[in-house]
Amino acid sequence: MEVYAGLAGIPVVKSSISYIDGEKGILEYRGIPIQELAENSNFLETSYLLVFGKLPSKDEYEKFVADVKDNLFLDRSIIQFLKDIPPETHPMKVLQSIVPIFSAFDENKEVLDEKHHYSSLVNLLGKVPTILATWKRIREGKEIILPDPSLDYGENFLYMIRGIKPEKLEGKIFDKCLILHAEHTINASTFTAIVVVSTLADFYSAVSSAVGSLSGRLHGGANERVYYMLNELRHVDDIEGYVDQKLSRKERIMGFGHRVYKTYDPRAKIIKEMLDQILSLKGNNELVRIATELEKVVLDRLKGKKIYPNIDFYSGILYSLLGIPVEFYTPVFAMARISGWIAHCKEYIRENKLFRPTQIYDGGHNIKYLPLEKRS
Repeated sequence: MEVYAGLAGIPVVKSSISYIDGEKGILEYRGIPIQELAENSNFLETSYLLVFGKLPSKDEYEKFVADVKDNLFLDRSIIQFLKDIPPETHPMKVLQSIVPIFSAFDENKEVLDEKHHYSSLVNLLGKVPTILATWKRIREGKEIILPDPSLDYGENFLYMIRGIKPEKLEGKIFDKCLILHAEHTINASTFTAIVVVSTLADFYSAVSSAVGSLSGRLHGGANERVYYMLNELRHVDDIEGYVDQKLSRKERIMGFGHRVYKTYDPRAKIIKEMLDQILSLKGNNELVRIATELEKVVLDRLKGKKIYPNIDFYSGILYSLLGIPVEFYTPVFAMARISGWIAHCKEYIRENKLFRPTQIYDGGHNIKYLPLEKRS
């Protein structure tokens, strides 16, 4: 037997949800290129596509949007729970703790029932943005901003965290960011979700576990580290020395390289284009100038290595320009990935098989128990 560390290259499912060609820089959701969706769709329509396997009809879409908006508001008990959490708690920990509680408000408890798939999806899509925005306001000692169902999905989140209604362009750009983060085949957090749902735990438990997986700095936490790195580079003149020092120590430069993509991450290209759009509204930004120069230097130094910017490199800067604090970058990632996680859970349990991998034992045998008084 051979151990495949991290299950690298080992297929664990057959899926029709998304497709990646890392050599060509292709990402498709249900066969539709990500560029098409980012240009023409919105996050809720894309969520429907991912989970239900097709673009919705007009009636299906309108009902879906209405059902998500019906779930925007939080029960008073949840708000009180948030008020009792220590303010220094990272929002990912808050989100992971509260998601399973939502099951108490869902009458559709049976995980194999399609009703549970739909109700958990609209419940989580509705409440997770409100949880994050409410937690931000509480920990800052500010008045809670209630959801405004008249706003589009992305606009409403920015409104709740900032307390002022965003420009239409800001809401549209943020909504497209959610599309880009919504799904990415069997990554660590998605695999976590389907392992949990394979036990026939409900979708809330699966999503909560996926949030925990996403919180790690090698997964969803990378965009936070990119932002901190860029802030440490005070001036463009520091960049070449920083890159050369990192490479000489064989240290990773955050925001570059990907386990799958061996060319420019297609999502990063779209993020970069949207960054140009937001700068037309906000004006020049020094952090953008530093990031652009850093990209040039890294690509020059690593020419031929197939290492390019990934989605994390520019997304943090874009979020900062939208008024989202750095510790909420990964929670926004989680908010977007709900539909991807649920799509995979729904797909996997159609022909469910409980995950039970094996191991290669490399310990001792027949070791005698040593009484406490004889141990050194």
